[in-house]
Amino acid sequence: MTSITSVELNYLVFRYLQESGFTHSAFALGYEGGINKCTIDGNMIPPGALITFVQKGLQYLEMEANLTCQSDADVDEDFSFLQPLDLITKDVNELQQIIKEKKKNLHKDREKEKEKEKDKDRDKDKDKEFEREHERECARVREKERHEREKEKEKDRERLESEKERDKQLEDNSDRRMVTGAEDNHEENEFFEGPEPMDISITSTSQTCEITSSDVMILEGHTSEVCACAWSPIGQLLASGSGDSTARIWTITEGTSRSGVQNDPLNVLVLKHVKGRTNEKSKDVTTLDWNGEGTLLATGSYDGQARIWSTDGELKTTLSKHKGPIFTLKWNKKGDYLLTGSCDKTAIVWDVRAEEWKQQFEFHSGPTLDVDWRNNVSFATSSTDNMIYVCKVGETRPIKSFAGHQGEVNCVKWDPTGSLLASCSDDISAKIWSMKQDKYVHDLREHSKEIYTIRWSPTGPGTNNPNQQLVLASASFDSTVKLWDVEFGKLLSSLNGHREPVYSVAFSPNGEYLASGSLDRCINIWSLKEGKIVKTYTGNGGIFEVCWNKEGDKIAACFANNTVCVLDFRM
Repeated sequence: MTSITSVELNYLVFRYLQESGFTHSAFALGYEGGINKCTIDGNMIPPGALITFVQKGLQYLEMEANLTCQSDADVDEDFSFLQPLDLITKDVNELQQIIKEKKKNLHKDREKEKEKEKDKDRDKDKDKEFEREHERECARVREKERHEREKEKEKDRERLESEKERDKQLEDNSDRRMVTGAEDNHEENEFFEGPEPMDISITSTSQTCEITSSDVMILEGHTSEVCACAWSPIGQLLASGSGDSTARIWTITEGTSRSGVQNDPLNVLVLKHVKGRTNEKSKDVTTLDWNGEGTLLATGSYDGQARIWSTDGELKTTLSKHKGPIFTLKWNKKGDYLLTGSCDKTAIVWDVRAEEWKQQFEFHSGPTLDVDWRNNVSFATSSTDNMIYVCKVGETRPIKSFAGHQGEVNCVKWDPTGSLLASCSDDISAKIWSMKQDKYVHDLREHSKEIYTIRWSPTGPGTNNPNQQLVLASASFDSTVKLWDVEFGKLLSSLNGHREPVYSVAFSPNGEYLASGSLDRCINIWSLKEGKIVKTYTGNGGIFEVCWNKEGDKIAACFANNTVCVLDFRM
């Protein structure tokens, strides 16, 4: 007899969670079940495979129970005597007994029906008329639903046409700018004959902007997917966290050879989250963050513990109180508090100097997905319960509650001055909130799928680039990155260069460029002034996070193929 293996069953459940939109549940099962290491070809598995598999099992059990207790006279009968719960919870003998009892009752009912047939004859015409009316009503409802679907399709077509027209206009503008630039150059030097103007639109890239291998450093050493990376605010240290139960601190110096693969043990410190050799998935490093001085690195793990490390790789502190995986952690600017958010539905503020928890915040009814400090003592949290809470150390209740999202809130970020809070959700919207009001200030709806992350530009009042406009970037599973005018809540531009979900975006320190990383294995670097890709790099795995160093001349990216890449960026 053919049997299903645990690996195959895990994969079917993983696909079911993905297809049903349970992104975080699928993420957790994928890590713990080692889905990425199984040999199953996902392209061979049709959508809804788990549902089909279960339905066929139930049908087989139902047929087995019915056919073993049917006589020849019953063969033509419909044998839908059983409920799905019966099929799941009872064995064949119990099911056969249920069927026998129901058949006895059925035969009794039939005898009663024969006695009442004469009385029912008079009502037949009325019943038929009622049925015809019911059918007509059903037909009207179906026709109305069909019209509604047609309207939705028409709206989708109009939206696509509008986007295509907008993209075409941007492409034409780009062409005109490049042609004008070529003409200006020709006027300045009539003896120079350069190449024809190159067509570069926001939806396509050119061979000339592909980052060369001499400007790429590949860091190898992790033995599982790399989920997070972050540059130290000082020096040339890069931290990475992986599903292999380690974080690593890489030293990226100017003297280091740029091209090729780097795995020199002298240039990397391995921060082991488990003693000895093990493949224990509960130690996955899911998140990490440097303190403001760049002297301490905090890591969060699937085992529910936060750890603090020195720059020389020494474990300084282990912080234990959460009862579930840590999804996010952040230092406050002062560096005296560390904030963690966990699957156990809570957020905890830790007193780093005292090496103990200061306060636990238990307001959410679902896992905490993101946290972000507003200042040194107050912060925002988001959750799968669709809620956002603003909390303050010492306060026992939220100082502000934001309700408005209709799906899991994946990310929250305060603007550079701490006056506006941005959020994004599985409900396909991003929102801007203010502490001055309960309802959102702006509802940003231009994406067509879930929005995974958001980032504020390092521009506007209170930043190092005060004369530039403050904008918000949102990255979505619809493969686009969108830039928003937060003052008026309007879409500034849609960056359409990826082919798969975009998991990460990061602004350059000067606010002039944006890096985006996608599951399509590409890092795109966009000029915000020109609205187009100026550099691109294609790796060998999906990209989970991208980040710029403080100087703005290097970009790091972590990949699903266990590597970290460092790109030299010079324009």
